[in-house]
Amino acid sequence: MKSNRLQQLFIPVLAVLLGMIAGSIVMLASGYNPIAGFSALVYGAFGDTYYIGETIRQTTPYILTGLAVAFAFRTGLFNIGVEGQLIVGWLAAVWVGVSFDLPKIVHLPLAILAAAAAGALWGLLPGVLKAYLKVHEVIITIMMNYIALHVTNAIIRSVLSDEGFKSDPVKPSASLQSEFFGAITHHSTMHYGIFIAIAAAFIMWFLLERTTKGFELRAVGFNQHASQYAGMNVRANIILAMVISGAFAGVAGAMEGLGTFGNISTKAGFTGLGFDGIAVALIGGNNAFGILLSALLFGALKVGALEMPSSAGVPTELVDIIIALIIFFVASSYMIRWLLSRGQKGAE
Repeated sequence: MKSNRLQQLFIPVLAVLLGMIAGSIVMLASGYNPIAGFSALVYGAFGDTYYIGETIRQTTPYILTGLAVAFAFRTGLFNIGVEGQLIVGWLAAVWVGVSFDLPKIVHLPLAILAAAAAGALWGLLPGVLKAYLKVHEVIITIMMNYIALHVTNAIIRSVLSDEGFKSDPVKPSASLQSEFFGAITHHSTMHYGIFIAIAAAFIMWFLLERTTKGFELRAVGFNQHASQYAGMNVRANIILAMVISGAFAGVAGAMEGLGTFGNISTKAGFTGLGFDGIAVALIGGNNAFGILLSALLFGALKVGALEMPSSAGVPTELVDIIIALIIFFVASSYMIRWLLSRGQKGAE
């Protein structure tokens, strides 16, 4: 048991190292200095308090989208609709933040809960279709991403915006933005959402690992027929899993709407946060604590990459290649396990 847990921790770390080694080879082949490139990346992520603040801010939605993907996966579902659930959560949070005048102690939680409810509602339909009609959740969630994008754009133009493309700023009573963090991080966009994201990771861990309902959800994901034979309501658990997954994604949208941007604008395309959440969950081993670390890795890569062109002349696209290589090695973890097992047998 202990060796399996160590192996689960070791394999993602090895995958990241292999991805960086492969990325270094790509840099060399492209005529760039990998040492200078990675030095610029690390400096751009952690070089001073401003960069640290930006890295933490970027990490915040990654934690929540990673949790959304991981929660569904732990319960036997593959939620590709995190992007759409994030967008509708963003819209709901900003709508509440703009439309009401309330004390902050009421207004901010209400806006976050509205985002969670919107994301949960967007996850409800795929859950119902999966539970009752056996429609594969991957297909329906992909389609609902596009519905979310275009419906949200229409609502922004017709309801939330006088200019046609951007809402008013959310009221201060609904804002996650922080003068304190701005002061200590040289006016970075870091906000209080990081504490909400960490709390969400704890909630996911506690729910899945320490509650009877969490045991049911994991059991249904592992074997639906055995769970049904044991008296569990398989359909209800499938729906609940998608609803909770969608709620995590909706809160990720609130982090952007109430924290990073303070508004919502029409989008020509997807934010990418929901799709990156798949990789965050994969690298984090679908474990709440692992997701905190993998989200920090992704936040550092995304923010640090902005420093690479100016300091090392390395195009930011190479960071996307490195991320893709890391995901490839994590996805190929069965090969790493096979090599490790062969090495253990050879040692014996």
